[in-house]
Amino acid sequence: MNEKITAHPQKEEREKVLKEIRQLENRKKILENKQRNEERRVRTRRLIERGAILEGIFPLALDLPGVEVKAFLIALSHLPGAVELTANLPKSGDTP
Repeated sequence: MNEKITAHPQKEEREKVLKEIRQLENRKKILENKQRNEERRVRTRRLIERGAILEGIFPLALDLPGVEVKAFLIALSHLPGAVELTANLPKSGDTP
Protein backbone atom coordinates (compact mmCIF):
# COMPACT_ATOMS: atom_id res chain seq x y z
CA MET A 1 0.00 0.00 0.00
CA ASN A 2 2.91 2.37 0.72
CA GLU A 3 4.18 1.78 -2.84
CA LYS A 4 1.01 3.26 -4.34
CA ILE A 5 1.26 6.36 -2.17
CA THR A 6 4.91 7.05 -3.08
CA ALA A 7 4.40 6.21 -6.79
CA HIS A 8 1.65 8.79 -7.24
CA PRO A 9 3.71 11.83 -6.15
CA GLN A 10 6.52 10.70 -8.47
CA LYS A 11 4.10 10.59 -11.40
CA GLU A 12 2.78 14.06 -10.54
CA GLU A 13 6.31 15.39 -10.21
CA ARG A 14 7.25 13.88 -13.59
CA GLU A 15 4.21 15.43 -15.25
CA LYS A 16 5.01 18.76 -13.63
CA VAL A 17 8.59 18.65 -14.91
CA LEU A 18 7.44 17.64 -18.42
CA LYS A 19 4.97 20.54 -18.45
CA GLU A 20 7.72 22.95 -17.42
CA ILE A 21 9.98 21.58 -20.16
CA ARG A 22 7.24 22.16 -22.77
CA GLN A 23 6.71 25.71 -21.49
CA LEU A 24 10.43 26.45 -21.68
CA GLU A 25 10.64 25.00 -25.21
CA ASN A 26 7.72 27.22 -26.26
CA ARG A 27 9.38 30.27 -24.70
CA LYS A 28 12.58 29.41 -26.54
CA LYS A 29 10.69 29.24 -29.86
CA ILE A 30 9.03 32.60 -29.16
CA LEU A 31 12.39 34.22 -28.39
CA GLU A 32 13.99 32.70 -31.50
CA ASN A 33 11.12 34.04 -33.62
CA LYS A 34 11.54 37.51 -32.11
CA GLN A 35 15.26 37.39 -32.84
CA ARG A 36 14.70 36.32 -36.46
CA ASN A 37 12.10 39.05 -36.94
CA GLU A 38 14.47 41.67 -35.53
CA GLU A 39 17.31 40.49 -37.78
CA ARG A 40 14.96 40.58 -40.78
CA ARG A 41 13.79 44.10 -39.85
CA VAL A 42 17.40 45.34 -39.54
CA ARG A 43 18.35 43.78 -42.89
CA THR A 44 15.30 45.27 -44.62
CA ARG A 45 16.12 48.73 -43.26
CA ARG A 46 19.75 48.40 -44.39
CA LEU A 47 18.71 47.34 -47.90
CA ILE A 48 16.24 50.22 -48.21
CA GLU A 49 18.81 52.76 -47.00
CA ARG A 50 21.48 51.49 -49.39
CA GLY A 51 19.02 51.35 -52.28
CA ALA A 52 18.06 54.96 -51.59
CA ILE A 53 21.72 55.97 -51.56
CA LEU A 54 22.30 54.19 -54.87
CA GLU A 55 19.30 55.88 -56.47
CA GLY A 56 20.39 59.26 -55.11
CA ILE A 57 23.89 58.97 -56.55
CA PHE A 58 22.89 57.26 -59.79
CA PRO A 59 19.41 58.46 -60.76
CA LEU A 60 19.46 56.33 -63.91
CA ALA A 61 19.38 53.26 -61.63
CA LEU A 62 15.67 53.95 -61.10
CA ASP A 63 14.89 52.84 -64.64
CA LEU A 64 17.24 49.87 -64.79
CA PRO A 65 16.25 46.31 -63.94
CA GLY A 66 18.14 44.68 -61.08
CA VAL A 67 20.42 42.67 -63.38
CA GLU A 68 21.63 45.83 -65.11
CA VAL A 69 22.18 47.63 -61.79
CA LYS A 70 24.27 44.68 -60.65
CA ALA A 71 26.28 44.73 -63.91
CA PHE A 72 26.79 48.50 -63.50
CA LEU A 73 28.09 48.09 -59.95
CA ILE A 74 30.37 45.25 -61.00
CA ALA A 75 31.75 47.44 -63.81
CA LEU A 76 32.36 50.24 -61.27
CA SER A 77 34.20 47.81 -59.03
CA HIS A 78 36.62 47.03 -61.87
CA LEU A 79 37.64 50.65 -62.42
CA PRO A 80 41.21 51.61 -61.50
CA GLY A 81 41.48 52.43 -57.81
CA ALA A 82 38.25 50.64 -56.81
CA VAL A 83 40.09 47.83 -55.04
CA GLU A 84 42.21 50.26 -53.04
CA LEU A 85 39.15 52.34 -52.18
CA THR A 86 37.21 49.35 -50.87
CA ALA A 87 40.25 48.09 -48.98
CA ASN A 88 40.28 51.34 -46.98
CA LEU A 89 36.60 51.14 -46.06
CA PRO A 90 35.79 50.13 -42.47
CA LYS A 91 34.85 46.48 -42.09
CA SER A 92 31.32 45.57 -41.08
CA GLY A 93 30.96 46.04 -37.35
CA ASP A 94 33.96 48.33 -37.06
CA THR A 95 33.40 51.81 -35.72
CA PRO A 96 34.66 54.50 -38.12
